[in-house]
Amino acid sequence: MKRIFYFFIFIFFLANISFSQEIKTRQPVDSVGFATKPAQMDELMQRVLKTMEAKEEFYPGVEGPLMWKVAISPHDDYTYVGYLYPELLFNVKAKTVILIGVCHKAKLFNLENKIIFDSYPNWKMPYGNVPVSSLREEIISKLPEDTYIVHDSMQALEHSTEAIIPFLQYYNRDVEIVSILVPYMPYDKMNEIAEPLANAIFSAVNEKNMKWGKDFSIVISSDAVHYGDEDWGGKNYAPYGSDTIGYQKAVGHEHEIIDNCLAGNVQQDKIKKFVGYTVDDNNFKDYKWTWCGRYSVPFGLLTSFYLQKLFDIKLTGTLVGYATSLDHPHIPVSDIGMGVTAPANIRHWVGYPAIGYKL
Repeated sequence: MKRIFYFFIFIFFLANISFSQEIKTRQPVDSVGFATKPAQMDELMQRVLKTMEAKEEFYPGVEGPLMWKVAISPHDDYTYVGYLYPELLFNVKAKTVILIGVCHKAKLFNLENKIIFDSYPNWKMPYGNVPVSSLREEIISKLPEDTYIVHDSMQALEHSTEAIIPFLQYYNRDVEIVSILVPYMPYDKMNEIAEPLANAIFSAVNEKNMKWGKDFSIVISSDAVHYGDEDWGGKNYAPYGSDTIGYQKAVGHEHEIIDNCLAGNVQQDKIKKFVGYTVDDNNFKDYKWTWCGRYSVPFGLLTSFYLQKLFDIKLTGTLVGYATSLDHPHIPVSDIGMGVTAPANIRHWVGYPAIGYKL
């Protein structure tokens, strides 16, 4: 079970990482589900691309006309997500990528109602260290102090942004990043922080004459539903049942959420509706529907909503693909030193959204 896997990672982290003030390279937290070596990434991509040859319209070997300004990407084990990573991330062309991530371990540090930055100068990735963009400090300097926190320990434990970077680096060895995590947060607080963040990004990129989509993009990290009644820490996440009929109903509910909230124009009422689908009405820390990015998705889209107003444009979201950990052949990875961090079966599966936003 993924939660147990990351609990042991956390214990290892506490036992082996020095908490000195010295700034160090941010190290990978998941060396099982994700690639950490260049040979792993090269071989993985060759295997992924072979599975995509029958889908020529998405084949990453052919340059397409798309250039996402914003994207929603999964972050689960590479063997499970497979083709959806390159299918989406090939069209993130910008050198600088602002990553909006899930904050899975927020409870461990009592984090809520503030977005979370790191202070690492770079992140260790398969093809070498990925630098953190100077935009990070410029954005932070323009934010109200009560809207954010710098928390390296939290960022060092979080896999949701880490998962995406190797694919960005595969296509662009010069990529640089800014990682922002979103912990527990009600809709009104998200809205309250998203607007000044959009203002800060707008000001920072304008000072550098950076174009949205060409020079910088936003990638929101989020798996979709976590479904089933086994290996979820004793919890039952299967309101439709854990059989084939329940699976089909759950996937149908997933598409309802995507169609009603995430596809098409980026609008506040649709973003708020997404929160209504996924977050408990009486306690913003609880699920209504176990969509992993119940905070990262609405916060990232609210930021994009305000940013599009500042740029005087209108974004449109397109569903590039939706998959689950059950509906396609898994990419073989055991022979290249990778594996899985959670099971995939009818009683324990995960959904994967891939959505791109452009004019």
